Amino acid sequence: MSVKTTISVIKADIGSLAGHHRVHPDTILAASRVLAEAKRNGIIKSFYVTNAGDDLQLIMTHHRGVDNQEVHSVAWNAFKEATKVAKELGLYAAGQDLLSDAFSGNVRGMGPGVAEMEIVERPSEPIVIFMADKTEPGAFNLPLFRIFADPFNTAGLVIDPRLHNGFTFEVLDVYEGRAVELNAPDEMYDILALIGTPGRYVIRRVYRRPDREIGAVVSIERLSLIAGRYVGKDDPVMIVRAQSGFPAVGEVLEPFSFPHLVAGWMRGSHHGPLMPVGLRDSKVSRFDGPPRVVALGFQVKNGELIGPADLFDDPAFDESRRVAQQIADYLRRHGPFMPHRLGPEEMEYTTLPEVMKKLSSRFVQAEMGYKPVVKRSEELSGEHD
Repeated sequence: MSVKTTISVIKADIGSLAGHHRVHPDTILAASRVLAEAKRNGIIKSFYVTNAGDDLQLIMTHHRGVDNQEVHSVAWNAFKEATKVAKELGLYAAGQDLLSDAFSGNVRGMGPGVAEMEIVERPSEPIVIFMADKTEPGAFNLPLFRIFADPFNTAGLVIDPRLHNGFTFEVLDVYEGRAVELNAPDEMYDILALIGTPGRYVIRRVYRRPDREIGAVVSIERLSLIAGRYVGKDDPVMIVRAQSGFPAVGEVLEPFSFPHLVAGWMRGSHHGPLMPVGLRDSKVSRFDGPPRVVALGFQVKNGELIGPADLFDDPAFDESRRVAQQIADYLRRHGPFMPHRLGPEEMEYTTLPEVMKKLSSRFVQAEMGYKPVVKRSEELSGEHD
């Protein structure tokens, strides 16, 4: 029986330089020491520590499966050590994503974002790790759909027999804690009906239909839903397998050439374009943004990470970045108005409820000529003009 390899990407905002700008190199070094010790002790096989904007990123391989207590403990200790350094340096929001003081066996629900997959390695195993800053997990909904279900993006869905039977999408309702599996292309419209609301419905995993081989996994942690207050945007990570039965690397990257609008940006309360950038440009400064995404390509061989290649550090994405700048200019002119600012359902963890509470006694019944009927969205059905 083949030995399985687990790829774990665990991230957290543990404090940053000059506001929410970027991770300090000393905190990367502190985390690297913890992971190096774990490698010497045989807990992990290999690792790569980096950052995307103000998020510290731990990329690890091992043979212990997903949600392994020892591996998650290593990640937690790395974040704690990096936080110590962040506090010594007076970095901003030190330990922001660590929502608990005590490790309880798994970092899920404790603040850090987690994407993990366990695989049997192919002879050549290319993977792409996406790391986003100043946005939420649903930001990957549109790219994932285009990668695994859109033949206008992924030619392999039409001309590669290994992709032609399609993929299964696991979609999570982050408010209700329920998940559903839907198949493409058969249930394409049902998939779109859900994932077009990325603040609530998030693609968590994608599987190849004939053999249930995993193709992608996304971190789905919504920090405000965990903490019950606004504690920073979620800044998701994603692992995507490529080539030989999965979309080619170029097909995996292509959706990001369109800087689609995502929620996040300043104070996690604005829509902005998702800009594909090289690692050196992942630091954010314009209105704490705009939202960025980095793509690092690795080969995985015998449980070891080979690489990375900085895949968006390519002039072919210059036009995408220019368009993102134009979109950012347009949205910023709206100031505090929607659609730049998020809708009220996404503002409930900000001061908006406090404003409404303060003004509630001053609202009076208005003559409208009709009685409004308000229903929850899930109660609405039927056809409408």
